[in-house]
Amino acid sequence: MSKLLTISIPTYNRAQMLDRQLEWIASDIVGYENDCDIVISDNCSTDNTEKIVQRWKSLSPQISLTYYRNEENIGGMANIALCLLKASGKFVWSLGDDDGVQNGTIGYLLSKIKSHSDLSVILLNGFGRDLRTDKIITERFFDSTSDSLSTKSVSEFEHVLTTGMGGVLFISSAVYRTEVLHKAFRTWPESAKNLASQAFWVAFCAARGRFIVTSFLFTECAMGIGFTDKDPQWMFKMIFREIPDVYLRLMRTGYSRRFCFLRIIRNLWSTNNWRILFGALRRWPIFATRVIVCYIKFIAIAATLCFESKGKEMLLEDNRRTEL
Repeated sequence: MSKLLTISIPTYNRAQMLDRQLEWIASDIVGYENDCDIVISDNCSTDNTEKIVQRWKSLSPQISLTYYRNEENIGGMANIALCLLKASGKFVWSLGDDDGVQNGTIGYLLSKIKSHSDLSVILLNGFGRDLRTDKIITERFFDSTSDSLSTKSVSEFEHVLTTGMGGVLFISSAVYRTEVLHKAFRTWPESAKNLASQAFWVAFCAARGRFIVTSFLFTECAMGIGFTDKDPQWMFKMIFREIPDVYLRLMRTGYSRRFCFLRIIRNLWSTNNWRILFGALRRWPIFATRVIVCYIKFIAIAATLCFESKGKEMLLEDNRRTEL
């Protein structure tokens, strides 16, 4: 029988961090072993990751733990997606191997899963700490003040995207209804090539049920040590290519086309984003030019979809008036 919750952990060369994460899970899962399982996707680590996993399988035989090792490193986002695709539980929690989690989180998630049959995604609120300096960078990801279910999921999640995109993109915040998440993957099969694809997965699920954004800070994002932190082009790519691509795809999956279009073109009136653009053009002129050409294409396509939607609305209104 499938479990209620699969805890999905992608990892790569962070055996000590994975060891600590599995230690936390082993303590927090007590009493819920029959409701949960763990899936680990190892992105071809060269350290002792496999030995750590095998040790925990021996130490906690009551916990269902499945370990997969990729034959080669397939990239960070692709490994996250692969690990989520291997989930078989009713819900799947995308948990980073290096992120801190409050005790009682597993029990909280299971209580919400059992209580709400129409739940499609839970976002665990949290904060961000730079592990290199131990300074808190982000005090809280979401402005939620209650754990109430959404009532108008699409419009309410548009607010979440506007005010808390960083939290939406944080791997350990997302707990998905597995069948809906897998439908998101089928809708955009190449999504793992986009560094912001988690925003699409979460938003897709939120629009196909009801969602919860917790008020309590359950998670701590470990900043400064991830695979994206090692990429100097990351911020530029996210702003001008990855996130606009996500909004363009959300235009076709139930979200307001006007909302998505405005989110895509917001870069044009952001002074800080212009600074990032000019900095990228100085450092990587060819690469930056290609990204900007892609961004302009996104704007053109989004504008076409937006005006097409407006035209259909006007046509429907004309038809209604004719009928009257």
